[in-house]
Amino acid sequence: MESLTSGLDTLFVLIGATMVLAMHAGFAFLEVGTVRHKNQVNALVKIIADFATSTIAYFFIGYMVAYQTGFFADAKTLAADNGFELVKFFFLLTFAAAIPAIISGGIAERARFYPQLFATFVIVALIYPFFEGIVWNGAYGVQDWINASFGAEFHDFAGSVVVHAMGGWLALGAVILLGHRQGRYNKQGQIVSAHPPSSIPFLALGAWTLSVGWFGFNVMSAQSIEGISGLVAMNSLMAMVGGILAALVVGRNDPGFVHNGPLAGLVAVCAGSDLMHPAGALVTGLVAGALFVWLFTVTQNRWRIDDVLGVWPLHGLCGAWGGLAAGIFGLEAMGGIGGVTFMSQLVGTVMGVVIAGVGGFVVYGALKAVIGIRLSEEEEYQGADLSIHKIRANPDV
Repeated sequence: MESLTSGLDTLFVLIGATMVLAMHAGFAFLEVGTVRHKNQVNALVKIIADFATSTIAYFFIGYMVAYQTGFFADAKTLAADNGFELVKFFFLLTFAAAIPAIISGGIAERARFYPQLFATFVIVALIYPFFEGIVWNGAYGVQDWINASFGAEFHDFAGSVVVHAMGGWLALGAVILLGHRQGRYNKQGQIVSAHPPSSIPFLALGAWTLSVGWFGFNVMSAQSIEGISGLVAMNSLMAMVGGILAALVVGRNDPGFVHNGPLAGLVAVCAGSDLMHPAGALVTGLVAGALFVWLFTVTQNRWRIDDVLGVWPLHGLCGAWGGLAAGIFGLEAMGGIGGVTFMSQLVGTVMGVVIAGVGGFVVYGALKAVIGIRLSEEEEYQGADLSIHKIRANPDV
């Protein structure tokens, strides 16, 4: 019976890892549908190359940083318990690799290719697993301190802060240091070129692929058959729907906003999906959908932050909202399961934001100073497809 349970747990986590791996196709097509035609090939190559780079960084360094264990034993030892620890690594790798996939959308259309791969390696090897270990492995005694000081540990079941806020706030530094795309704003700071999505069908395909895979992202975060919870699935669904409806209304039927709405809701519900009442998850999604539309508009139009896919509002800010929402709707008084406090969630969320924000400026600032991170004006005008990969998305057109 014990061996059967071990085998089922291994299969359960492997299915989750495969579902989250498929989400990377969603990241790719969301970016392909949003960027201009001359940058579509680059979007596809970046996502798959970032995943490969992340795998090497996480296997040899990052997993050790987060969990103080690695894979340098013999194969017989690694295969113990049906190889559960190996598929657990695979599952957590797909989370880690989401960080550069998030960043990719923010820096699209003007970032150099190999400096970004180097940044991916550093982030997935050191910065992301440092915070991951604090939250999910109790490293450095931080969770003990939060528990002693505020009555509960910081709770992030599936990564609103650990994955999404980290990715969004790391991206912010890269976006600011890169600067806006050529011709995007005039000298008065007004938008000159709107750059609408190049393909709504591809954008929608990316959003649907991400949304479906997200149920593996959230539900399989239990990492065992025994821990599986229909509450997590239902809360993910309700937050997704809330995000769609809010983005539909606040975004005035704009298809780009509508298809990012479910992603905003799902980002926000990750942290408390195992604690909230479904009504609380719905409100969490509604707030996230509206927050994304409003802040995407503000960052582009008023603050002139040229974040192409809006990854800072979508992942950075909706992720931070999700960390806080777990401390509101996870409370027993709000119909939740309990075991959280708002102050614990606030402290943990701020900690993640600070680590990611500082880390993004340090990594991309150093790369900018040493080797440069931006395409030349001519390369950007020509497009990353031809400048970097020497081929268009549709060579015969």
